Amino acid sequence: MTTTQTKPKAESREYEARHLLVLEGLEAVRKRPAMYIGSTDTRGLMHCMWEIIDNAVDEALAGFGQRIRVTLHADGSVQVDDEARGMPVDIEPRTGLSGVEVIFTKLHAGGKFGGGSYNATGGLHGVGASVVNALSARLDVEVDRNGATWLMSFRRGVPGVFDGEGPNAAFTPDNTLHKGKRVAKGRTGTRIRYWPDRQIFLADAELSGTQLAQRARQTAFLVSGLEIAVDDRRVAGAEHVDTHLHTGGISEFADFLAEGTPVTDVWRLGGADRFTETVPMLDDAGAMTPTDVERDLEVDVALRWSDTYDTKVVSFVNIIATPKGGTHVLGFERGLVRAVGKALDGTRLLKAGEEVVKEDILEGLTAVVTVRLAEPQFEGQTKEVLGTPPVARLVTRIVEQELLALLASTKPTQRGQSRAVLEKAVGAARTRVAARAHKENQRRKNALESSSLPPKLADCRSNDGDRTELFIVEGDSAMGTAKMARNSEFQALLPIRGKILNVQKASVGDMLKNAECAAIIQVVGAGSGRSFDLDAARYGKVIFMADADSDGAHIRTLLTTLFFTYMRPLLEAGKVYTAVPPLHRFELTNPRKGQEKYTYTYTEAEYQRKLAELTKKGTGFKEPQRYKGLGEMDAEQLKETTMDPRFRTLRRITVEEGESLQQAVATFEKLMGNEVAPRKEFIIEGAYALDAERIDA
Repeated sequence: MTTTQTKPKAESREYEARHLLVLEGLEAVRKRPAMYIGSTDTRGLMHCMWEIIDNAVDEALAGFGQRIRVTLHADGSVQVDDEARGMPVDIEPRTGLSGVEVIFTKLHAGGKFGGGSYNATGGLHGVGASVVNALSARLDVEVDRNGATWLMSFRRGVPGVFDGEGPNAAFTPDNTLHKGKRVAKGRTGTRIRYWPDRQIFLADAELSGTQLAQRARQTAFLVSGLEIAVDDRRVAGAEHVDTHLHTGGISEFADFLAEGTPVTDVWRLGGADRFTETVPMLDDAGAMTPTDVERDLEVDVALRWSDTYDTKVVSFVNIIATPKGGTHVLGFERGLVRAVGKALDGTRLLKAGEEVVKEDILEGLTAVVTVRLAEPQFEGQTKEVLGTPPVARLVTRIVEQELLALLASTKPTQRGQSRAVLEKAVGAARTRVAARAHKENQRRKNALESSSLPPKLADCRSNDGDRTELFIVEGDSAMGTAKMARNSEFQALLPIRGKILNVQKASVGDMLKNAECAAIIQVVGAGSGRSFDLDAARYGKVIFMADADSDGAHIRTLLTTLFFTYMRPLLEAGKVYTAVPPLHRFELTNPRKGQEKYTYTYTEAEYQRKLAELTKKGTGFKEPQRYKGLGEMDAEQLKETTMDPRFRTLRRITVEEGESLQQAVATFEKLMGNEVAPRKEFIIEGAYALDAERIDA
């Protein structure tokens, strides 16, 4: 087999000025649309709509017009109406064209270049309206101003007159701004309706009602008092008008975005500053000269911490979303880290060698970061990233100063919330260290294959996660009896020696160094802290089995603290229990037919009732046996009373959501934490309620 190579045909060596393509006016936009709107799919189609809406919002920001209506028509067109000042209809002196034609046909033309018409806007390149016009099969604009309605239409960026409805009507080029009917002299506003050019946009590109509703809601949050109505008429019979109006501003926005149980109220950080920026300015000779310009910066931040792990930070510049952040978000995060770091320096929450980083502070945070400034520097027309360098430094200073004042506040309510934020950050730092040092355990099969499970684990044979049970057993003596009493098909045993570490007081590193704690987390097999995966747990039930005395109660409390702190989803799912071994056994000397020879009681009150009952009936029994520990029972007794699902009693340990969860956190901190005074007060109060006769001395 032979292969023939064909030499590529050589290009012509001619390259003269006549070969250059000069794109006039809006031709460049139609030739390279993605350069201006990002893409020609749904994203680009939506971006065109944002450009027109943002122009109306900029008017509202400037204090003109508090109502905007966006209509999606059944023919695919979009209409945006506002009640602002209305576009200029007089003649622009340098071009000799009407203001309307300049706005819609000239790139980089508008009132947002520092001429005093706008202070802080989302649009600043002056290409938004003209780009939308260039990419529209038809665009109609109506302006109410000077006591009349002024009308002009365009076809793919060319001004003219249509002789009918829709983009397919006959078209005659004409750049006259037509004067229509008279209106009240004080009435002003602009109505723009455009049909996206399907020669430009992909066939499957379509307007998203969901994205429009989200953007309208977001803008209404950002511009307090602005009403935005969305009128969707695309489906006949299903027309729907959705109106958005929020007077709470970004505080209400942060509360809307936040999830989980609040750790703090919505906090508001704000301030203003000035900076000097060097920008090229057109001088009298027509040359661009570097000029120092004073800029005003306004910073407004709303934030709230919740008990979740996720972070949600949304940022805006002059109400334009910056989903990829920029210098304002960089400054916010720096200020946040500095403020929390300084606040922690005044406490004893951090132990030697521990540090809190940005990710720890951001855990569970919802924040809305907004800045307003004239002529911000964006990276590209899509305005996804703010690039103005001085903004980072100023936002850092304002956020650090405002947040530190809140964290150091002595007001009772504020002080409690500030403490909760700092404790949450420290807890996240310890969990992060734990995740790095202690990778998530794999499920049963992988764990068994790698032989990484503790040798003292007496595992079960079944892999059924819903059926299997893990007994955490106090002491080696009880472990021996439990091995004979268990059903090895689905019951696993893990012995622990005495009292495990109190993890409420210890660091994550200390917890992982503790052999008992590390073994329990490893055997459960679902990780710990943020990395805990409930679906990966190797057992359907975890059962604490300790002696029915004060030491056993202490061990159960320590185990509960471990699970609450590092494996809480197991508690929330109701998969953690304590076994209830009996306290006494009655052996009947001459039981009647059908009567059990052995009777067990589980509380002191039940023992007294059973004793009285047997005595009253004249039933003979030997001296009741008092169990002081699990090791005093033989295998048959332990199985019958404590381990066999048919006869045993289990107490489920649960954690409810909402207020109960917060109470549980507070209770663990009080009873198991570092603060001694609250615990002492609790014990003293409880001492007066204790009946001295109940003390088994």
